[in-house]
Amino acid sequence: MSIGFLVQGYKGVAEFVRTRRWNLRRFVATGGMPSSHAASVSALSTMIGLEEGFRSSIFGVTLFFSLIVMYDAAGLRRAAGRHAEVLNRLIDEHFKNPEEGAQRLMELLGHTPFEVLVGALLGVGSAVLWTWIT
Repeated sequence: MSIGFLVQGYKGVAEFVRTRRWNLRRFVATGGMPSSHAASVSALSTMIGLEEGFRSSIFGVTLFFSLIVMYDAAGLRRAAGRHAEVLNRLIDEHFKNPEEGAQRLMELLGHTPFEVLVGALLGVGSAVLWTWIT
C-alpha cells in the first residue's frame, strides 16, 4: 500500500477525531499535516536509491522530481492558499450579498515547510522499513 494513501487516510481520521464529524473531503483534499505528496515522492526516491543505488541515473531523476514536488507543495501551492484566504476575507467583509451560488475559494492548498519535512521523513522511513521487512 502506498504511504501517500496512508497519510491521506490519517488526515481524514484526524479530522474526525478533532471535530467528531466525518469530512470525506479530507480524504482527498490537499494541504494539512503531513504532506502526502512529500511522503509519496520521498518514499519513491528512497526505494529507487535502495534498489538501484544512490549513484544511479534513475535515482537522480526521481530525486529531482521529488524536490520539485516538495518545493511546489511548500511554495507555490502554499502561496495560492494564502491568496485564497485574503480573497475570501475581502469578499466576506466588503460585499453584503456576494453572488448567489458563489463558492468560497479553497484555502488549504499547500503545506508549511514543516509539514513537507514530516511527510518526507515518513516517506523515507516507510521505504527503509519496507526494504527491511521484505
